[in-house]
Amino acid sequence: MARVKYTDSDLALVARMIRAEAEGEGQQGMLYVGNVIVNRAIADCLDFKEVRTIPQVIYQVQGGNYSFEAVQKGNVFYNRARGVEKRLAKKTLDYWREHPAKFALWYFNPYAPCPPTWYDQPFAGQFKQHCYYEPIANTCDSVYSG
Repeated sequence: MARVKYTDSDLALVARMIRAEAEGEGQQGMLYVGNVIVNRAIADCLDFKEVRTIPQVIYQVQGGNYSFEAVQKGNVFYNRARGVEKRLAKKTLDYWREHPAKFALWYFNPYAPCPPTWYDQPFAGQFKQHCYYEPIANTCDSVYSG
C-alpha cells in the first residue's frame, strides 16, 4: 500500500518537483526531496494540518510565498516529467524512506554549514547541499507512523 494516495498526475507533479529541487544532487538527493513531499502530505501537525494531497503540498503558500521555491522561480519545474524522475517519485510515494529525510518536513540549502535548528526544528542530517529538519519530538506523531 502506498504511503499516500496519489494519481498519475500527482506522480508527475512530484517527479517535476524533485527534479527542479534536487537534480544537481543526483537520484539520492531527489529521493530525499520526495520524502519531504510525502511526509508533508501525511503530517497532521504544524503547518501541514490542512495539507492532505500532493497538489496541496506542492502549491502550499506560507508567509506569502510558495513553500517550494521551484514553483515560483524554477522553469525546470514547468518541464514535462521524465521517466527517471517518475520512477523515483513512485518509489517515495509507495514506500521509500531514508535518513536524513526519513521523518523530515523541511529542507533547504543554506550555502553555508547547516544550522543546528531551522525555525526551532532540529537538524536531522545533510545530503550534499541540502540540510534536513524533523519536527520537535512529540509534536508530529503522524510523520513517524506514516
